[in-house]
Amino acid sequence: LERKAKLKGPRIYQLVAREASRRLSREQISILISAASINLGSMMCYSILGPFFPNEAEKKDVSNTVIGMIFGCFALFNLLSSLLFGKYLVQIGAKFMFVAGMFVSGGATILFGMLDRAPDGPVFITMCFLVRVVDAISFAAAITASFSLLAKAFPNNVATVMGSLEIFSGLGLVLGPPLGGFLYQTFGYEVPFIFLGCLVLLMVPLNICILPNYVPWEADSGWNSLWGDSVPQIALLKTNLMVIFFLQFNLSAGYVGLVFLGLALSYSISSPLFGLLSDKVPYLRKWLLVSGNIVTAVCYMLLGPVPILHIKSQLWLLVLVLVVNGISAGMSIIPTFPEVLSCAYENGFEEGLSTLGLVSGLFGAMWSLGAFIGPTLGGFLYEKIGFEWAAAIQGLWALITGLAMGLFYIQEHLQRKRYFLFVLF
Repeated sequence: LERKAKLKGPRIYQLVAREASRRLSREQISILISAASINLGSMMCYSILGPFFPNEAEKKDVSNTVIGMIFGCFALFNLLSSLLFGKYLVQIGAKFMFVAGMFVSGGATILFGMLDRAPDGPVFITMCFLVRVVDAISFAAAITASFSLLAKAFPNNVATVMGSLEIFSGLGLVLGPPLGGFLYQTFGYEVPFIFLGCLVLLMVPLNICILPNYVPWEADSGWNSLWGDSVPQIALLKTNLMVIFFLQFNLSAGYVGLVFLGLALSYSISSPLFGLLSDKVPYLRKWLLVSGNIVTAVCYMLLGPVPILHIKSQLWLLVLVLVVNGISAGMSIIPTFPEVLSCAYENGFEEGLSTLGLVSGLFGAMWSLGAFIGPTLGGFLYEKIGFEWAAAIQGLWALITGLAMGLFYIQEHLQRKRYFLFVLF
């Protein structure tokens, strides 16, 4: 078709080439399927514990503090392993890291379902920590590789693709608790974990067959430069990621369902739109990040609401705030990956799988850091000063981050404008 188009003239050839570029290649379709499978499967495995594990753990003589540590250790080890996998992605191989992470994660999920047979007390607690840590490491491996493969396959549409795939992450978070609760009530403790673990394991042969095996050619990029604060914009973007994922804390039992529906669904639905905007109008990415933080801050001020506003807490206001907060989270999260990647390239990092691995590891690490600090500090604030002020303080952090990013981008714009005028005249 392309050869015939060349014979008919350059105009026809350009139209055919443009049409061909819009079509997804088999390689891109394969990576999309793989990324969707890990997003859905991992989020379901991550969220399935919520409805029933705390009650089961209490039957095994586990205190509430230790239960919280079992949940929290996932984010901590996810943080550490994301940094490690991001640095050594090229040496390990993206495909192997993805498939191995998925395989180990499925096995760890099944093992977690067998822990009810462990003796009560220290043995049960130790086994919970071990299996949870292994699951966190394998999850970090699969997600880091997934981000890198997506960015490699869709260099010009990475935000659009990642935003669209967040639909599967949201579905996993929404479907995990009710599915786990149903299987638990119907068949007992073991079946929810065995079912989801086997589901993840069934995806492993599929991904072995369809995932491409990229062979990197570029040299290793500078990890210390990316992780350090030598590039101010990257430092701000890291803070932005940590803030967005930090904004989590304990709600009363009656609000849990609203949190999942309000946040997860609005985030999942709005993410593809913000991804498309980020790719089509790259200049908007910076201001989406700034606006997302400011809107998030307003939402958390109204979530209580903060007492100084003298607004009465009502159910409709809570639902509205959660829905808007899900949208603002999409504004703040989706543009971050391409913005960090663009900033890295502008500051001398080579384009290739090595840099993609570093950025992917950084992205996952900041997610984990926020997920680790959020419930811990949020729960502490909730106990000490109450829900209203706890929400306000965490919203204040988002506001400070948003304003700091806004001032930085304004200063950057003015500097470029002055440089342009200097060159022109």
